[in-house]
Amino acid sequence: MPPASRPWSAPPAPGPLDAVVELPGSKSLTARALLLAAVAGTPTTLTGVLRSRDTDLMITALRQLGADATALDPAGTRLRIQPAPTPLTGGGRIDCGLAGTVMRFLPPLALLADAPVTFDGDQAARTRPLAPLLDALSALGAHVTCLGEPGHLPVTVGPGENAPLLFHAPPCAAPTSTAPGGTTRARPDEPHRVAVDASSSSQFLSALLLLGPLLPGGLEVTATGPVPSLPHVTMTVRALRDRGVRVEAPATGAPAGGRTWRVHPGRPSGGEVAIEPDLSNAGTFLAAALIAGGRVRVGHWPERTTQAGDAWRRLLPLLGGEVQEVREPDGSLSLQAQGTGRLRGIEADLSATGELVPVLAALAALAGAQGHASRLTGIAHLRGHETNRLAALVTEINRLGGSARELPDGLQITPAPLHPATLNTYADHRMAAFAALIGLSVAGVKVTDVVCTSKTLPGFTRMWQDMVEGPAQGCDPIVGRAAAPAPGGVHGAS
Repeated sequence: MPPASRPWSAPPAPGPLDAVVELPGSKSLTARALLLAAVAGTPTTLTGVLRSRDTDLMITALRQLGADATALDPAGTRLRIQPAPTPLTGGGRIDCGLAGTVMRFLPPLALLADAPVTFDGDQAARTRPLAPLLDALSALGAHVTCLGEPGHLPVTVGPGENAPLLFHAPPCAAPTSTAPGGTTRARPDEPHRVAVDASSSSQFLSALLLLGPLLPGGLEVTATGPVPSLPHVTMTVRALRDRGVRVEAPATGAPAGGRTWRVHPGRPSGGEVAIEPDLSNAGTFLAAALIAGGRVRVGHWPERTTQAGDAWRRLLPLLGGEVQEVREPDGSLSLQAQGTGRLRGIEADLSATGELVPVLAALAALAGAQGHASRLTGIAHLRGHETNRLAALVTEINRLGGSARELPDGLQITPAPLHPATLNTYADHRMAAFAALIGLSVAGVKVTDVVCTSKTLPGFTRMWQDMVEGPAQGCDPIVGRAAAPAPGGVHGAS
């Protein structure tokens, strides 16, 4: 992969595509599986682990807290996790990089440590919101010290004097929680209760749910406002239930601000856990078929999933593509997208699937070049991701000659022709995917810092090149390269 200082030339499509893509494991599922394995009652074997910057940061952090991870294969995608002894090992400094899952999922575990833990990350991570989670942890009795701007990294978190009794404490101790905003429990079997404003990130809610089974009596969490990317919360609930934790979720259609989840106490079980391919990344490759024409198929699509990326089934047809399931000879399921290069505009509320927006914005911008307008709404929370994605998308679409503007909760894209440009990624892997897709149709597009794709998909540029041009002669048909093992790959469709 080229160095960050050297722009990558996005390859234009020479003609219709015909490819099958094999993707590595989901970043979101990997993060949840690693954390639950680190606090489980027995060891866990994880298969299909994504090895990327974000997940490697998570593994390193969990090791600092006392867990152990042993690779069972050369690529490190099969791991044996030995749970951390209790109390967890505190007193260290955890590097969060730019990983939202590390900076939000792990501070709650600091309440289980024998000393405070400091969390910091990349400079861009220091702009990402953290205050609602820190407020909730303070309400549960944590001692929270912001070392820079309040509500942001760097921050130190540890059990305060009024912290609740955690799973490593003697069972006879008297559980109390008298921190401001907390709830004093009359009986040991009553859950702790906390409220959190998750309107800027569903990860705040997921982080507390993952802590819940480790508290005596469990935890009730009420979301005080709307919850974007709700499928990620559903993913967290399913991950807990799959590890034997009892979770009560609000009824479908419960009003925003009135949703309460209850997690019952009990350490997650260990055992064997298989991680699904990353369906959000799948959309980048599936969308390529709509732009270039032809077909792209993503293998090993799960039969049942909580991933937001399963929404590609309904979203891509809105933009002019065809999507169908393909049953492979080995019985596995693939998802195939077909297109003609002719696109349509889209109007859609994407509040549940915000992570898919950069790919959809690329399709919408190219549809704009064909005379179609688009409107993407319900995504104000994207301003708090790796970068302000709404501002970044508007800037880069307009840099290409397109016409885009921010809405209070989304994007408006109107018809305008596009021309080549050097596009910025803002250290955001989703913006790199946006740029690569534009480059399929607009020859001469260059992309800065494409290496940021290593956050979720190491080897992206090789896989992309293989999809566009076909695997190199003499290379492994799955990975497209003879010598370098990779987490995923591309081969010709049959």
